[in-house]
Amino acid sequence: MRTTLLAASLAALIATPALSADVTLRLAHFAAETHPGHIAAKQFADAVAERTGGAIEVELYPANELGSPPEQLEQTVLGAIDMNLPTQGGLDKYEKAFGTVMTPFAFKDYEQAHQVLDGPFNDWVAPKLEEQGLVLLSNWEYGFRNITNSVRPIETPDDVKGLKLRTPPELQIVAAVEGLGASATQIAFPELPNALNQGVVDGQENPIGVIYHFKLDDFQENLALTRHVYNSMVHVINKDSFERLTEEQQAILREESKRAGETMRELVQAQEDEELAKLEERGMKVTRPDLSAFREVVQSSDAMKRVADYTGQDNMDKFQSFLGN
Repeated sequence: MRTTLLAASLAALIATPALSADVTLRLAHFAAETHPGHIAAKQFADAVAERTGGAIEVELYPANELGSPPEQLEQTVLGAIDMNLPTQGGLDKYEKAFGTVMTPFAFKDYEQAHQVLDGPFNDWVAPKLEEQGLVLLSNWEYGFRNITNSVRPIETPDDVKGLKLRTPPELQIVAAVEGLGASATQIAFPELPNALNQGVVDGQENPIGVIYHFKLDDFQENLALTRHVYNSMVHVINKDSFERLTEEQQAILREESKRAGETMRELVQAQEDEELAKLEERGMKVTRPDLSAFREVVQSSDAMKRVADYTGQDNMDKFQSFLGN
């Protein structure tokens, strides 16, 4: 009888995957602690700890604590950091296919962007990313980018002409604002408030959440909802770090990453109207121009060719097929 019970116990032990003990995963990102990106990251960390019975602890490093976004991503590729939340603009330095997401005026709304990214685009790029040493867990959110400036309200594309705008170094964003007739200047984000305050640039462009949480309205009078480029945070993990986990743990990370991404999407979209109202209360003038004219101007410029040359025409054709274009 004792032998039978022992055999049954051993069989059950073998059939049930054991969780690794005391695994610590470091997750670094660029969002402020009040931003939905960090709120989602904290949800992810708490859920993973709970579901693994404390076997996996996720340490969070928000607001560029471990370096600039490119530095964080490089450290994740190398394995010095386990997880990161780069945008497609960071990932396209490793795999050009990601750069297609930031094609100017590619998506008409959030719903279309999510359907494309979570569906055919994800199936296409995830294997490519693994070749670079990263596993794509899920797509989170960042949002549509909009232009602020301290010179004049923007109602038409002509109002953008001649403005000197700070952009990140991503070619797609540079091509979009230059296609509208502005000049683009690259300034590190931590230096942006001072550059705006001193008039080094007339304005900048970012999602509404960034403009609000980093209080850029302290230095800018006008916000135009141009929605010229969409991008999102992408939750990635170093491939070696991921493969050290059990299959059960890997499944938990994927599931909780997706749930956290859904939370961030809901928060970003829900908060945009509220944040816009608060920005207006704080004195910012918000314009909602007809974007068809902006799209036509950009598409008639060399912006689209510049992006296709950067990403590769084959990649661009593949991405456009996901959009139904």
